Amino acid sequence: MSATPQPAERGNEGRESLEARLLRRLLGALGEPPVEFVIDWTGERVASGGASVAAVHLRDRATLLGLLADPQVRFGDAYSAGRIEVAGDLIELMNVVYRSAMDRGAEGSIAERVAGWLHRPRRNTLSGSRDNIHRHYDLGNDFYSLWLGETMAYTCAYYPSAGVDLDTAQIAKMDHVCRKLRLAPGSSVVEAGCGWGTFAMHMAERYGARVRAYNISREQIAYARRRARERGLEGRVEFVEDDYRNIDGRYDVFVSIGMLEHVGTENYPELGRIARRAIGRGGRGLIHSIGRNRPAPLHPWIERRIFPGAYPPSIGQMMQIFEPADLSVLDVENIRLHYALTLRDWLRRYEAAAGQVRAMFDETLLRMWRLYLAGSVAAFESGVLQLFQVLFTGRENNDLPLTRDYVYGR
Repeated sequence: MSATPQPAERGNEGRESLEARLLRRLLGALGEPPVEFVIDWTGERVASGGASVAAVHLRDRATLLGLLADPQVRFGDAYSAGRIEVAGDLIELMNVVYRSAMDRGAEGSIAERVAGWLHRPRRNTLSGSRDNIHRHYDLGNDFYSLWLGETMAYTCAYYPSAGVDLDTAQIAKMDHVCRKLRLAPGSSVVEAGCGWGTFAMHMAERYGARVRAYNISREQIAYARRRARERGLEGRVEFVEDDYRNIDGRYDVFVSIGMLEHVGTENYPELGRIARRAIGRGGRGLIHSIGRNRPAPLHPWIERRIFPGAYPPSIGQMMQIFEPADLSVLDVENIRLHYALTLRDWLRRYEAAAGQVRAMFDETLLRMWRLYLAGSVAAFESGVLQLFQVLFTGRENNDLPLTRDYVYGR
């Protein structure tokens, strides 16, 4: 009868297998987060010490070797394929790994810079942007409708209180932005990157604005046009299937919610010129975007498997939109905790629809998007990612409120 394999505790390194020793080194490289690795084919357990928030089961040796070679991409791929299983809270697992990485300063390390070079994001040229957007958003309206809620808004919501439901919070976000932009009946608005058109229709219905909204996702534009017809908004909202770089005309307001992540920093000055041309001297604008405290690429697994071409900018990088165009920044708000709440709501809905997602696609995609949503919750809760709303206007505009009371309806 063979002996039962023993856990690989600290102090027993001499009796550990090679796999266990390699995993212990990986834990050290990760900053010793409270995580336990389980090597299923030997039965060994490798942990940092103390209580672990989750156990990561490795199914085979090839998965282990891949994880050691490129943990940022191979973990997500192996989890999606079912070669890694997580026993415990997936969000909390990602949270402690992110926090450990930040505590040890890994985001600025040589290893991180090398990883960024190896996993360079796809460029957002006119043709490249269309391909990148197609890979993400054209998975199908039916897929997104399972978990985005009635508004079909795929951006950060705004929670007046933590107990507010998702749809109410999404409407509150739209109102929050409209107040910042001081929309009024007859305001002319151009929206760069309109998603499924919910915000454009909200501005027209609730605020009496006339809206032209641009998007390069064919499926989203078709959905938005159909919804506008159903709501009797054809005369007040125009949905244009085209790139933001082709925006023309003059408007009172320029707004972009959740598109900047797909623009690419090399295109920021051009975006600024487009916004300035659109609003002239007296208009106003707002850009709402995922961001970072300091420049760093999007997680390479998410960029490769979920959001090709995406990049979350720092505030300093965002200023390359406004400074060259001589646009005046009026207000910057960071609502990252609202995005964590939004993502938790999305993930709950996604899990409730897991059977439908599996039937539409397969187990791999189901697990892939579960990991993406859970990891995104952790990224915002840990402060890896931020959510910026930047309000701006032309340099010579003096028609400005003296206080911020108008934002909160006081």
